[in-house]
Amino acid sequence: MKWNQTIESVMKYVFLVAAVFSIAAVILICFFLFANGIPAIREIGVVKFLLGTTWAPSNNEYGILPMIVGSLYITAGAILFGVPIGILTSVFMTFYCPKKIYRPLKSATELLAGIPSVVYGFFGMIVLVPAVYRFEKMLDISGKGNSIFTASLLLGIMILPSIIGVCESALRAVPQSYYEGSSGLGATKERTIFKVILPSASSGVLAGVVLGIGRAIGETMAVVMIAGNQPRIPTSIFKGVRTMTANIVIEMGYATDLHRESLIATGVVLFVFILLINASVAALKRKQGEHA
Repeated sequence: MKWNQTIESVMKYVFLVAAVFSIAAVILICFFLFANGIPAIREIGVVKFLLGTTWAPSNNEYGILPMIVGSLYITAGAILFGVPIGILTSVFMTFYCPKKIYRPLKSATELLAGIPSVVYGFFGMIVLVPAVYRFEKMLDISGKGNSIFTASLLLGIMILPSIIGVCESALRAVPQSYYEGSSGLGATKERTIFKVILPSASSGVLAGVVLGIGRAIGETMAVVMIAGNQPRIPTSIFKGVRTMTANIVIEMGYATDLHRESLIATGVVLFVFILLINASVAALKRKQGEHA
């Protein structure tokens, strides 16, 4: 009995150390970003840095608006492609998928999560870019296939595992009595799923979507390989663009002084975007809880 109490006390401190380590890692990352990024933003000027349309470090021009717009466009496109497919796939796997198909389908979606970004990038270069280029020629649009549309399509595929896994778990967590009650009142299976089950699992579905957004806005390698990497505000979804993450990766290797600090400041802006997304989702969940 005494030995069990000792083990319990030791494990309690082990868990405490793990929790402290996790919190300390977040604090250190925040400290590094803000300590190195805020001075650069102050020196360049907040308005000039965030709303400037020219990125030319050799001329002391550090406007990141084109990269902000590029990141938002590609993330929005990935959401349009990936979220409907991910949610519908999770519905199929939960309610319609035959047992013989479920296991290989589940393995395939999990495998998607394990594929390295650079492999996705090669797939985009070899398959998607030529396909989009041919599509552009059919529509008589000038372009080479490296565009917002191509990057959004690829990121839409990349975020599928995050959305499918979380949404499926959320749907399976809904009590069976909800389904039985709706069916007993005469609702069809599809109406029950979309009017009863999905709204009941909305918190989990939203979490899956947020994970997908985080993956899309933070993706680097695949985007660098197929997005065109042109630091300008795009006028069409078939134009090339550079994201914030791509800008950091492309230029950090040779950046010095204010140039390097401005890239770190770009990371601060990206970090703030993620915080705003998480805060918005938390507020939405609280609002849903109040109405429930």
